[in-house]
Amino acid sequence: MRVFINPGHHPGLDPGAVNRNYGVSEADIARDIGNLTAGYLQAAGCEVKVVQSNNLAGEDAAYTNVCLTANSWPADIFVSLHCNAATPAAKGTEVLVYSRWSAADTLASCIQCQIVGSLGTVDRGVKERPRLVVLNSTHMPAVLVEMGFITNDDDCQMLINQQDELARAIARGITDYITERGE
Repeated sequence: MRVFINPGHHPGLDPGAVNRNYGVSEADIARDIGNLTAGYLQAAGCEVKVVQSNNLAGEDAAYTNVCLTANSWPADIFVSLHCNAATPAAKGTEVLVYSRWSAADTLASCIQCQIVGSLGTVDRGVKERPRLVVLNSTHMPAVLVEMGFITNDDDCQMLINQQDELARAIARGITDYITERGE
């Protein structure tokens, strides 16, 4: 099974959301959790490619094209990792898919269940987001995991201090999906 991990945003170029109180950026958190997740998936026998780039689908030729690389590798599963941002009161985990009632929806549900069950985050569910380029420009089941709200102090502390637990939960969700699909 080939799993493509896309930590969101790009350290040094596009930090994504930022929590200034804790001095952390979404790009750095996504990178660290993405690399940890890759290690767990490799240990479980998956072939893994990790690409964090400022070029999702041809916007910046100076960097690796994320969707093109995933499609041409070719990946069996695509997982983009992000931190959500909103008001300080918003908290929890959600996983975004191109459409519900699909293989991606099953993958999203497996990951959501593992994160919420393991870390006790607020369950914001699986949601459709067909306009997101990483979901509509990839050819395999693709999900975007909003691990928690970087703008919420409790979620932000979890994103900083429980990266290993998050990575394990994401990897378990992916392997649950693989087992469920019989692949």
